[in-house]
Amino acid sequence: EIALIAAETKKELMVQFCIAYCGVLAKHNICSTKMTGGEGLAIEQLLPGNQGGIQQIASRIAYNEIDVLLYFRDGSDNPDDMLKDAALMRECDRSNVPTATNIATAEAIITALDRGDLDWREFWNPKSEYNRAKKTR
Repeated sequence: EIALIAAETKKELMVQFCIAYCGVLAKHNICSTKMTGGEGLAIEQLLPGNQGGIQQIASRIAYNEIDVLLYFRDGSDNPDDMLKDAALMRECDRSNVPTATNIATAEAIITALDRGDLDWREFWNPKSEYNRAKKTR
C-alpha cells in the first residue's frame, strides 16, 4: 500500500515521478489526496489535503494500512501546514513507514521496493496477504 501526497507546487513533479515509475507503482495499491495523482495508475482518491486527506492518510498509517508514503513537500513556513506535516511524520515514525519527502528519497524507496528490500513490511502488516492466510490456518 503506497500513499501519495504532493504540495501544490510539487504536483507536476509527482505526476512526472508516477509516469517514470508507473511499472513499479502499478504493482501496488495506491491512494492519494484528491488533487494528487498519477497518470495511468489506478489510484484510490481520498479527500483533498486541505480538507482532511492528510489526516485520512495519517489514520491509515496508524491502522497499519499504508506501507510507504511519498510526500513531496514544498517546505512552506505556513503554521497550519507545519502542524499537519509534523503529525503525519510522527505517525510514520511510530508505525515504521518508509517516507520520502522529496524526489531523491522517493526514487531510493521505489527502487528498494522494486528489488524487494521492503518485503519485511509484508510480514509485519496484519492486512497483508501473508498474515490473512496465516489467520485462516
